[in-house]
Amino acid sequence: MKFIIPILCLLVCAACGSAPRPVAENSNAAAPPSNERPQTAIAHSLENGTPPAGNSGAPSKWTQGGDPIDTSSLDADVDKAEKSKDPKALSQAYLKRADALTKARQYASALGDYRRALKADPSNADAKNWIDQITMVYQSMNREAPKEGEEPPPLKKQ
Repeated sequence: MKFIIPILCLLVCAACGSAPRPVAENSNAAAPPSNERPQTAIAHSLENGTPPAGNSGAPSKWTQGGDPIDTSSLDADVDKAEKSKDPKALSQAYLKRADALTKARQYASALGDYRRALKADPSNADAKNWIDQITMVYQSMNREAPKEGEEPPPLKKQ
């Protein structure tokens, strides 16, 4: 009996000493070593990168996103309105093309056409509202909107 009590005490102490301990989640010690840099969402962004293929026109520091669209008929309407020298018609042609670019999620290019529409007809409330909305979205993302004249050309369908 003298030996049973000390043996039981040793067993209890040994059992308590090897109790499982919590392990920190996402520990780097458990991760296999890698020579690659970890990828992040921003690593796949086109921001400050080269413009995607199919972006024709003047070079711009702004990259374009959205869906490529065929703007040839809208471009022809703008050319026709420019030749007519009618500011209201020109404003409406720019507004129509800007609306199509907005639907294609090409907001930076649309912003340029909305600005041109407002410049041709300062009373164009639709153009003014869209300019305000697009610049407000850029501000909410803590980004600077393209300045006038820096807007990228539309992404054209190939």
